[in-house]
Amino acid sequence: MIAKVLLVIGDAAEVTDTLYPYYRIPEEGYEMVVAAPEKRVYHLVQHDSHPDWDITIESKGYNFQSDIAFRDVRPEEYLGLVLSGGRAPEYIRYDEDLMNITRHFAQTGKPIGVVCHGIEIVAKAGVITGKRITTVAKCRFDAEVCGATYVDEPVVVDGNMVTARTFHDNTQWMREFVKLLNAARDSLASV
Repeated sequence: MIAKVLLVIGDAAEVTDTLYPYYRIPEEGYEMVVAAPEKRVYHLVQHDSHPDWDITIESKGYNFQSDIAFRDVRPEEYLGLVLSGGRAPEYIRYDEDLMNITRHFAQTGKPIGVVCHGIEIVAKAGVITGKRITTVAKCRFDAEVCGATYVDEPVVVDGNMVTARTFHDNTQWMREFVKLLNAARDSLASV
């Protein structure tokens, strides 16, 4: 049986934060399942910087279909969880089904991969207290106010959680996340 990994998105999820793990993780033999507030098409966005702007510029990216609504996810069926960035986490972090999914992964020690604004989901779920994490600098407050220690590094691994700052760190982020997935899969196979 192929192990499944859950990829969490919503409207305004960042396109590169989403598509890189969507394609990278199946290369290791895992099935990716896209979860969102509802089973429907979502609108990804791309972020870029501009020398005359103090904030990132957001423009429309690809349309992206989810496979399952949060309320229908049975987290025990999944080996890992990936939380995409972009502005989606600002909104979907208030979904109680998503909070329950996130807490399941934290409590069972299954791998959780978090990039950029995805930190807002694990922060709201209350599962980063005492952890070392990284995230995009503008989300540092979200992490620290929820009890985490922020470090400005491309990728931080603390227990079952792998955090990254932005899509610029995708290669390192997925390399570390896949290591955790493979270890979790191997551990299940030996039981």
